[in-house]
Amino acid sequence: MTAPTAQHLAYGTWPSPIDAVTAASHDGSPEYVGTVGDEVWWTAPRPAEAGRRALIRRKADGTEECPLPAPWNVRSRFIEYGGIPWAGAITDGAPLIVFVHHADQRLYAFRPDEPGAAPRPLTPLSAVGGGLRWADLTLHTERGEVWAVLEEFTGEGPSDCRRVPAAVPLDGSAADDRTRIRELAAAEHRFVTGPRLSPDGSQAVWLAWDHPRMPWDGTELRIADVDPGSGLLGPARTLIGGPEESVAQAEWAADGTLLAATDRTGWWNLHRVDPATGQAVNLCRRDEEFAGALWKIGQRWFLPLEHGLVAVLHGVGAPHLGLLDPATGEVTDTAGHWTEWNPALAADGSRVIGIAASSRTSYEIVELDAATGRARVIGNAHHDTVDPAYVPEAVERVFAGPGGREVYAHVYPPRNPVATAGGPAPYAVWVHGGPTSRASMVLDLEIAYFTSRGIGVAEVNYGGSTGHGRAYRNRLREQWGVVDVEDCAAVAQGLVAEGSADPARLAIRGGSAGGWTSAAALTSTSTYACGTVLYPILDLTGWSKNGGETHDFESQYLESLVGPVDEVPERYRDRSPVSHGDRIEVPFLLLQGLDDPICPPVQCDRFLAAVAGRDIPHAYLTFEGESHGFRRLATMVTCLEAELSLYGQVFGFTPAGVPVLELNP
Repeated sequence: MTAPTAQHLAYGTWPSPIDAVTAASHDGSPEYVGTVGDEVWWTAPRPAEAGRRALIRRKADGTEECPLPAPWNVRSRFIEYGGIPWAGAITDGAPLIVFVHHADQRLYAFRPDEPGAAPRPLTPLSAVGGGLRWADLTLHTERGEVWAVLEEFTGEGPSDCRRVPAAVPLDGSAADDRTRIRELAAAEHRFVTGPRLSPDGSQAVWLAWDHPRMPWDGTELRIADVDPGSGLLGPARTLIGGPEESVAQAEWAADGTLLAATDRTGWWNLHRVDPATGQAVNLCRRDEEFAGALWKIGQRWFLPLEHGLVAVLHGVGAPHLGLLDPATGEVTDTAGHWTEWNPALAADGSRVIGIAASSRTSYEIVELDAATGRARVIGNAHHDTVDPAYVPEAVERVFAGPGGREVYAHVYPPRNPVATAGGPAPYAVWVHGGPTSRASMVLDLEIAYFTSRGIGVAEVNYGGSTGHGRAYRNRLREQWGVVDVEDCAAVAQGLVAEGSADPARLAIRGGSAGGWTSAAALTSTSTYACGTVLYPILDLTGWSKNGGETHDFESQYLESLVGPVDEVPERYRDRSPVSHGDRIEVPFLLLQGLDDPICPPVQCDRFLAAVAGRDIPHAYLTFEGESHGFRRLATMVTCLEAELSLYGQVFGFTPAGVPVLELNP
């Protein structure tokens, strides 16, 4: 068959089969994969079902089912970002599943193979503040309990809460009785992860940290003896960690060896830790990351296997799956096309289960046979039905920032088999959230929505991003709103200098912390012709520990990102976009969920008040029922089409089949 002849068409007008519905339907990835006997379970996004997270079951024969229909939503609100929301085990010859339901945050037990069985609650409702929330679940059926970490609100404020490891009886006796929930240890730290029992059940370990540190700044690996009678944890002590050492994960091997990922070398490397003395031995010293930023409680970058090897996610930038031999320090990487792995490893015998993707394929469930080294796909969240000719050819790039510092980025040039255009293309700089996070170079149909129409995308892993060691992360300390803005501009200017991007048709877009950087750039530079800002931080003072406008987990994040608010209050004022409404000179689109507890709508309201009266074309779209990060199909469709319309009006093209976004002066 002869390939179609490409037409010469203006950038932005290229015909594309990737419409907003297609792109939005593919949003999100599987999470929290685990094994239950010889079955594999995970949660998956359902944008068309009010954005819920469905629990998917893959049986031993390879068939898949969703045993919990809508509106069941397996998602935790622990620290608002969540954590492992389910656990399962085989009891009495059949699966028992315990999960968190998003609507009420209660734990439920469920027997999927019992005809007509409905989930039954295990924990009570609480009328105080945000109630009781759970994450990092582990079933201990021999004890008749599920162990987890409990977040309990003690008042109406977002920081009126406490967190402790706790045990919930599986018999349902705590469903209406809070006193039946056993707290396994005292609430000695502001933040804790779920306890990990040693193979002989005599000890437990967990991670802990306190304000103002974030878990990627400094955590402690805590250990305590377990009382054989009561199951309570005795007095705890710290093995490793501290204010400037981040322990991201700890696990016991089958032989009782304790393993932990710590960045004491400047990189998150895997160590063997003596439970008695705390002596830590690096098992594979490399300038690579074997862990990452702990945004969701229970994330797993490594997992000990029963035969002595350790499944590890490691690398610089993007992680790869490998098998580490602790005796030799050698890592054997998994063959395959995957270039990105989520921190959600599971294992059953010699089987390792992970979630992986590439720049050409969506996230899928992958099974590795550790005995043979062979890997295969066993499940998909989305089936890739888009013609790959419309998918951009992603390129990893390194640009020169101020002072010659390295700035990492993924560049997605425009690509379409039936259209072409001459000269530099319009480009949108995408800014990831966090900011202590990173953009992953994977197939993203929201990116392809723009590149297939002739608009390039550049994702920037600015200074402060993860994947490149602690020194790179620390570039953002007290420099948020400076280094990130400069690095994004450096990438945009680099694309212009090489002739790829049109300097008159540059946009910036980002959500959450990326929304902050986008707004900060629009109010402090002249690099961009327009911007799209999603659920952003716009007023640092309001978002600080003194302002009280965000949730507890990040309520003191700015102490390191900007500086101590009590010592440098003027810095909070001077860097905030709300203080510089008089400086923005280009059109912008502001998108906000009305139920957002992390970046509340009041931040947008304040910014719009600062811009009012200046005749700057803009639009402000709000969405009922949406929180931090949009999940519903209709919302995401509206946002994509509004963003494309904004670019059309600013860059001078008319996108086909897209409603015109009304820009108000």
